Parts: sequence; C-alpha cells; structure tokens
Amino acid sequence: MGELRENKKRETKQRISDIATGLFFARGFDAVTVEEIAAAANVSKVTVFNYFARKEDLFLDREDDVKVLLREALGERPKGQSPIDALRRLVDRLHEEKHPFARFDDQTVDWWRVVAASSSLQARLREIGDETVEWLAVELAGPKADGLARLVAGMIVLTWRTAYGEAIRVFERSGSAKRASAAFTALIDRGFAAAHKMAATSSQRPAATAVAMKRRRAG
Repeated sequence: MGELRENKKRETKQRISDIATGLFFARGFDAVTVEEIAAAANVSKVTVFNYFARKEDLFLDREDDVKVLLREALGERPKGQSPIDALRRLVDRLHEEKHPFARFDDQTVDWWRVVAASSSLQARLREIGDETVEWLAVELAGPKADGLARLVAGMIVLTWRTAYGEAIRVFERSGSAKRASAAFTALIDRGFAAAHKMAATSSQRPAATAVAMKRRRAG
C-alpha cells in the first residue's frame, strides 16, 4: 500500500508539472496563475502547493535530478579519478545522450525563452544555482567545506550554466546544433580546467603549510 501511495503521489506531481509547463509555454509564466493550473489539473490550489513550494518550482522542477546525477557521478567514480574529472565525464555523457541538461534544439530554446521572459523565474534559477554550489561544496570537501571548496563548486556550476546559456544563444543565431555543441564544449573545457587549478591549490595548501611550519621550527 505504501509503495502504491508513493507512486500515485509521483504521478500526481508529474501531471501537475506537465500541465503547468504546457500553460507556461502557451501563455508565458507570469500570465498563468496557480488557480488556473489547479483547475486544469483538476486539483485544489492547496494540493499544488503541497507538491511545489512556489509557483516557480512548477517550471524549474529538475533540481533534485541535478543532485542525483552529481552524487552518482561522484560516488561511482573509478579509483584514482578526481571528483572534478568525474563531473567532467558526467557532462560529456549527458551531452552524448542529448540529455535536457546538455542538449540544444528548438525545445530547449523555447524553454529558455520562457525563463528569459520572467524575472521571477530568473531569480529562482539563481537561487537554485547558489543552493547547488553550497550542496556541491559539501559533496566535494565534506561538512566543513571551506571557502576554496565553495569556489571550486561555484566554478563548476557557473561553467555549466554559462556554457549552456552560450550554446543556446549560438543555436538561436545559427540554428546549428553542431555549432552550439562546439561552443558548449569549448567553455566546459576552459571552466573545468580552471576548477582543476583551484582544486590543485587546495590539495597543495596543507603540504605548503607543513613545510612552512617545519622551517619556522628549524629557525
């Protein structure tokens, strides 16, 4: 019974999200009310908010998917592979699979147009980015993640977001998925290279500190 109930909840949540997304694509995010979404989904407004804390989350409902992908990439990486390399391989795999997080076509462009037309969606997307940085810093460095760990995590999140946005703009201008993919890959390469340098600084810092202490004692 418990599993059946959970499946029903997931189905209801997905149905509400799908209906809301269809309305947002048709009319724009700001023009659609939660009351209209509830009526179209044949549920109450309270039910909508039981599944989605805010209206923006009806459209930006893949945050948990992002964390699952990142956690799996880090947790399942081969021995000897760095966390940053594991995340870089994840980006490559999603790109090859044409996953929505790394795909460039008319559908993804339309999705970003809805976001671009709504200041509240843009603000929520920035919040999600900030939350992801904090979460990723802990995944990379543990519960006592320091500023450098946050900087590395921030570079990774910013790289992915910037590369994706640039690829969408290239696709809009050229209509070429191949050019969009090239732009995406070029920025991903540069951003992850920078993250690698930051992480190397982090790993070298304890050794440098130990050397400095040894010199002070010798002096």
